[in-house]
Amino acid sequence: METTSRAVAQASAAEGGQPSPSARRTVDGYLRAPFPWYGLDEAFTGRRWLMQVGTAADEAVEHGSLGHGDEPSVRNEHVAGDEQDAKEKFAVVVTVAANPVRRSADGTGVLEATSVSSAAWLAGVGLLSFTWPGQMDHSLRDDWLEQQTETAWVLADDLDGADWSTLSLPVDGVPTSFHYRESEFGWVLAGSTEQGVHLGAYGRGMSAYGLGFAVVKDIEAYS
Repeated sequence: METTSRAVAQASAAEGGQPSPSARRTVDGYLRAPFPWYGLDEAFTGRRWLMQVGTAADEAVEHGSLGHGDEPSVRNEHVAGDEQDAKEKFAVVVTVAANPVRRSADGTGVLEATSVSSAAWLAGVGLLSFTWPGQMDHSLRDDWLEQQTETAWVLADDLDGADWSTLSLPVDGVPTSFHYRESEFGWVLAGSTEQGVHLGAYGRGMSAYGLGFAVVKDIEAYS
């Protein structure tokens, strides 16, 4: 798919994991981004918090995530069942710069284009970073996570497949079509905006159907 190579994407996707509190609270990276950040719109009145940005080899900001609701921890209590059973209720919005195929900063290689699939993959991996089945031993989690990450990659590469449905949600007040899927661990969606970025989102405990997205006017409000 038109996205960064898997090796680069996996390194970048570390922002969906659990960096140190200081890293998650640093607003500097967000301020360096040459593209607008997106979060939930004003209809959401809960807590907002910074996560982390993802950068290229030349330190250019390429994507990042903003959290809404409860800060999630790795879930091993609630596995399957009604969303109301979830201990934490959160939604994370991933903003990905819409970049064409381009030369790397040092001129030695080519960076592949980003696409809606890029946003879908980052969102899928982000959800996995806070999840593992409760009956699984901690020592097996790395193998499980590698397998599920591969699955997330395959799913993101086939957004027109049967695993995805279509969901219309407002972006800056304009109805916008998103690719959407659910699993026992939560939900993931991905789409594009008119502002030159792709959007991904993931969450659990909060229904995706009532969400709306908007450009963040003041990123400091998340710190």
